[in-house]
Amino acid sequence: MGDTAHVLEHPSGDGIRVTILPLGATITSVRVPDKHGNRGECVLGFDREEPYLGKNPFFGSVAGRVANRTANAEFDLDGKKYELHANNGHHHLHGGKEGFNRKWWAVVESTATQLTLALRSPDGDEGYPGTVDVRVTYSLPTENTLKIDYAATTDKATPLNLTNHAYWNLEDGGASSVDKHVIRLDAQFYTPTDDDSIPTGEIRAVKGTPMDYATTPRVIGDGILDCDQGNGCDHNFVLSAGASEEGLRPVATLWSEKSGRLMKVWTTEPGVQFYTGNFLDGTLRRSDGAKGSPSVGIPYGKRAGLCLECQHFPDSVHRPHFPNIILRPSETYTQTTVHDFSCAASQSSAFGASGGFFASLF
Repeated sequence: MGDTAHVLEHPSGDGIRVTILPLGATITSVRVPDKHGNRGECVLGFDREEPYLGKNPFFGSVAGRVANRTANAEFDLDGKKYELHANNGHHHLHGGKEGFNRKWWAVVESTATQLTLALRSPDGDEGYPGTVDVRVTYSLPTENTLKIDYAATTDKATPLNLTNHAYWNLEDGGASSVDKHVIRLDAQFYTPTDDDSIPTGEIRAVKGTPMDYATTPRVIGDGILDCDQGNGCDHNFVLSAGASEEGLRPVATLWSEKSGRLMKVWTTEPGVQFYTGNFLDGTLRRSDGAKGSPSVGIPYGKRAGLCLECQHFPDSVHRPHFPNIILRPSETYTQTTVHDFSCAASQSSAFGASGGFFASLF
């Protein structure tokens, strides 16, 4: 991908290897050992910069100023109405036409295991008020842990809701679908949506519904079309209370039987958008000629990857009972999300006792 991409890897070279592009603060590659010790691709993306500037479904990028959907591309704040760019029908999605995913971030610090990127979003950017300064730090606290820290300030009150939009496929990086992956979400509630995928405002229990990914581990392909809208999941799940001393709460456990790869996710955020790649249509692929990627030449078809977007709830600016996303000049926005990787030989071992790795992170 050229000299602009940054690679994070521990000196031993035995754990994960993460590649990040300053364009969109984008994770372009996460290579993780499988049960045989062979390191392979686990996210969807491109091997060149140009496709990230074209039409793509936010592969691996930071979505902002406000991730997810804002109904009717407008909101009222402190007595004033703001109009945003409508890039999802009548609605605003992931920051608009030229969101954070399409901007070049400045490199602040770069080491073998850490990269900090910064972006200034000017007053009026995509219709939002205030000049916002954002930093995101990708780091590898251990050989098998990817940690993402966000921080932001503003000079005027503005909505802010950031996330990373990586598409995960622990089996083969998108050469096949994620239907055989097994997942458990730490969420007893979710926010139902209307036909435009805008939350209705209801917070509904998952128990007894097709949206129950919490009661037991679940094969993603089993009953996926029974989820709301009949096209798979693209919903915000309300994460269970009970954060660790570091403010992290469990989000999800994801496992591939074929590769043995296991990913556990924690976050400081109140919700996670679980999206099963419903609109991937086979028109995109990692590369047509580069070597070393299992997905070379293979189209990213429907459900080639899934997203676990840790964030505040969608359309929060219109739902006062949802967690607040308004950042004010006297405040600092912070968020941490952690992905921990290992291997498990069986489903019972994959979804057993949660890992106790926090002491090594902080």
